[in-house]
Amino acid sequence: MRYPAFDESLIPPSQRWENLTLANDFMFGKIMRDPELCTEMIRRILPDMDIGTIKFTNTQKSEKFSRDTRGVRFDVYAKSDNRKIFDCEVQTTNKKDLPRRSRAYQTVLGLEALEAETLKKSGTYNDMPDAYVIFLCTFDPFNLGRHVYTFSNVCSEESNLKLNDGAVTVFLNACGKDNDVSGELKAFLDFMMGKTSTDPFVKRLEKCLDVAKQNAKWRLNYMMLLLHDWETRSEAHFAGLEEGRAEGRAEGRAVGIKEGRAVGIKEGRTEGSQETLNTAIEFMKSQGMSEEQINGLRNAVLNSQR
Repeated sequence: MRYPAFDESLIPPSQRWENLTLANDFMFGKIMRDPELCTEMIRRILPDMDIGTIKFTNTQKSEKFSRDTRGVRFDVYAKSDNRKIFDCEVQTTNKKDLPRRSRAYQTVLGLEALEAETLKKSGTYNDMPDAYVIFLCTFDPFNLGRHVYTFSNVCSEESNLKLNDGAVTVFLNACGKDNDVSGELKAFLDFMMGKTSTDPFVKRLEKCLDVAKQNAKWRLNYMMLLLHDWETRSEAHFAGLEEGRAEGRAEGRAVGIKEGRAVGIKEGRTEGSQETLNTAIEFMKSQGMSEEQINGLRNAVLNSQR
C-alpha cells in the first residue's frame, strides 16, 4: 500500500519522524508493544521485585468509566503472568501535575482491576493485582537530583507500617545526578535522552528504533496525530479566547476585550501563531483535506488574533 507523501520540513526538527527518540510517547508505545522489551525495561526499573513475565501489552490504551468523567490514556499498559499491572508513561514537559495525575491513573487501574474481578463473580478485594504507575521523565519532577523516586502508602504516625494496598508509583528522572541506580537502568535512561552505549538492551532498542522509522504506516499515523493535537489545542485556544471575551463583556466592553484577548494569548499564542498556522495548513493540504475544513480552521485562528 502506498501512503501519501508529506513535507516533514514543515515540522519542528525535534518532532520530525526521523529524529524521534524513545522519549517520544508515540515511538515509545510502538517499541514497547513487544512484551520482551517491555519486560526487560520494567525489570531494570524494579530490580528487586519479581515482576514475572509480561504477557500482554496495550499501547495508547484509553479508559473512561462514564460519559461525564474525564478519561485517561495510557502510553503503555501491561500485564504480567503473576498478577501485576503496569502503566508506563513518557513525560517530556513538566506541567507540575504528575503527583495528582498519578492519583488519577492509579484510580483507573484500580477500577478496571475491580471490574475484571467482579465479572469473574469469585473475586474479592484481595484478588486485585498490584498496580504500578511508572513515569519516565526527561526532567527532575522533584528537583532533588535523584534518578528514581518511588512512592507507596505508609502510615504517617508509624513510618514502619505500610498499607500494602498494592499501589506503587515510580518517577524516573533521565537527567538525574546521583549515583542511585544500577548501570543497566542508567544506560536505559541515558538512551531515553538520546545517548547510545554498548549495553545489549540499549543496542536492541536502537535497532528496533531504526526499524520502526522505516514503517510508512506508523509514520503516517504519527503525522496525523500531530495534526490532531494541533487542531485540538487550536480549538481550545479559540474557545478560551471567546470565554474570556464573554466574561469581559459582563464587566464592560472595553475591559472585556482586553481581558479576553489576554486569556486567549496566554493559552494559545504558540498554537495561534501565523507560522504554526501555515505549517498546519500545508500539511492538511498534503493529506487531501477539503478547502472548507482548512478555511474554517484558518478563519477561527486568524479571527482570534484580531
